[in-house]
Amino acid sequence: MTRTVLSSASKEIVIGFDVPFVVIGERINPTGRKLLAAEMKEGDYSRVEADALAQVRAGAQMLDINAGIPMADEPRILAECIQLVQGLTDTPLAIDSSIVEALEAGLSVYKGKPLVNSVTGEDEVLERVLPLVAKYGAAVVAISNDETGISEDPDERYAVAKKIVERAEDFGIPRADVVVDPLVMPVGAMDSAGTSALNLIRRLRNELGVNTTCGASNVSFGLPNRHHMNAAFLSMAIGAGMTSAITNPLHDPEMAAVRGADVVMGHDPHCKTWIKAYREPVAESEGRGGRRGGRRRRTG
Repeated sequence: MTRTVLSSASKEIVIGFDVPFVVIGERINPTGRKLLAAEMKEGDYSRVEADALAQVRAGAQMLDINAGIPMADEPRILAECIQLVQGLTDTPLAIDSSIVEALEAGLSVYKGKPLVNSVTGEDEVLERVLPLVAKYGAAVVAISNDETGISEDPDERYAVAKKIVERAEDFGIPRADVVVDPLVMPVGAMDSAGTSALNLIRRLRNELGVNTTCGASNVSFGLPNRHHMNAAFLSMAIGAGMTSAITNPLHDPEMAAVRGADVVMGHDPHCKTWIKAYREPVAESEGRGGRRGGRRRRTG
């Protein structure tokens, strides 16, 4: 079984088919968050700190760090955020940027083996990002699109993923260190998006033998009650072979879906994680062995 091993300075996690699903916390991302973007641009990382700790408490096994802010010094900000978060938690990180200089700045200060998010199938991007991944001994997310854009044909997306995996091997990056994002499309815009994604996830597991990830909320874009739609998709994707996802661990429906799928897949022995998360608290009086006040004394 393919195992993608990632680490911080002191903690190791595994993405794989025979281990619990890995939730990669998505909150440290200024895209669409004007206040966070403004604070990060000014060097105020208090919200980054709060988001990191909250996501770990909620159950994220990894954290994605993105510093994509227009007209800002992204390499510096990304490196500073990585150093800050690594000083707060031992959770391994995904270094998220489309700018190679920012990726290298983040990789140069990272302690451990990170996940680089991401590389696409465009030849120019492959030639710039993959040597960097190899240089720092990282793993990488492979996005299944290329110069032609995002194809609606899952066979085309599979072909792009295969190309990236093979090109990575040319640079000495093992298949286990390529985690493929099959690009989940919104089901509200395309009726076949869900089944196409599930079939592609199965192919990536069975034929290409790679681990997979995705932006889980993409599936529900434009729909009401998005969290429960995301949860339904996550459960089915895990059953099809998906091994990680970039999502918000503060949302209970998605986390319950992941924990429940782990139980069903046999990846939560004795349901320990499920019970720890959802067991009803024991009342203080019950914890002392019965009704409040203990046994009633007989009189007369």
